[in-house]
Amino acid sequence: MGTLLAQCKRIVVKVGSSLVTNQGTGLDLDALGNWARQIAALNASGHQVVLVSSGAIAEGMQRLGWSARPTSIHDLQAAAAVGQMGLVQAYESCFRKHDLHTAQVLLTHADLADRERYLNARTTLTTLLSLGVIPIINENDTVVTDEIKFGDNDTLGALVANLIEADALIILTDQSGLYTADPRKDPGATLVSEGQAGDTQLESMAGGAGSHIGRGGMITKILAAKRAARSGAHTVIASGHERDVLIRLLQGDAIGTLLVAPTLILAARKQWLADHLQVAGKLVLDAGAINALRSGGKSLLPIGVKNVVGEFERGAVVACIGEDGSDIARGLTNYNADDARRIARHASQEIETLLGYGGDAEIIHRDNLVLL
Repeated sequence: MGTLLAQCKRIVVKVGSSLVTNQGTGLDLDALGNWARQIAALNASGHQVVLVSSGAIAEGMQRLGWSARPTSIHDLQAAAAVGQMGLVQAYESCFRKHDLHTAQVLLTHADLADRERYLNARTTLTTLLSLGVIPIINENDTVVTDEIKFGDNDTLGALVANLIEADALIILTDQSGLYTADPRKDPGATLVSEGQAGDTQLESMAGGAGSHIGRGGMITKILAAKRAARSGAHTVIASGHERDVLIRLLQGDAIGTLLVAPTLILAARKQWLADHLQVAGKLVLDAGAINALRSGGKSLLPIGVKNVVGEFERGAVVACIGEDGSDIARGLTNYNADDARRIARHASQEIETLLGYGGDAEIIHRDNLVLL
């Protein structure tokens, strides 16, 4: 673990709500000061750090006197608007003590789903890092809707790691790492010190959400590691209560669970495709098409599409799924939904007859398709 992380220059650090809000009783200024001190030390030693911090909604709940997290999207937006003020003010004050500037960056999935906005966000973050500024990122809960919300800041941390091509994602939580079973229920559970991101066995070990303050759980962290690995980022899941955890991790100490990224790194355009959490529609593929995509590196032809779900335009990002609903790929479609339905289950040479014009031979070209 030590050698791997010690070589990482660009780091995304995600801290959970329970760590920054003292289990929901308001912002823990000592904890925020501790993160600022450690990040300042990393910055001084040549690391570039982006901080993804939960806590806005929890802080807003505390300020509004709410004891339970609301379920209404409008109440959540109101809590975020109130809490974001206190969260950012507190971080700015803590980092100022170390002569560091901070920048607030609020993101929604719509920002990353649009190619131009994705590139703009990437440029802004890399420029801030080059200036020695610490970007502090949170989901833009004040405007988010069910359709565009990331769902948890673990996923947001992974998307940011992909966005800036970080070397490592460090997810700090109130647990020591991933265990073979839930240690709160199984006294025989043991800590997994190292594994490979994307290993399905790890997902089976992870349980559901464990905090009434935040949205995430261990499963969201395992899936975040899988997502971050697509751009080559290794992930560490560790306890934020460990003394100087960030400094020690980057010095080589083995803390928590390290999930190593495989050597295959997606190209930037395909990474953008893979990061689409919401898609415009779905193409249901037969077994032959799935095999051609996975084993042959082929494009998706109309003959392999059994069904078209949803309404979408040409150039939209669509999901390719199996008949059992399993995710196979994402891609940019060459046809809108109506035309895709007309040519589905037909050979490519029939397209002109079916549509009245000669279109592309593929529904999705392999250059615009990424396997999941």
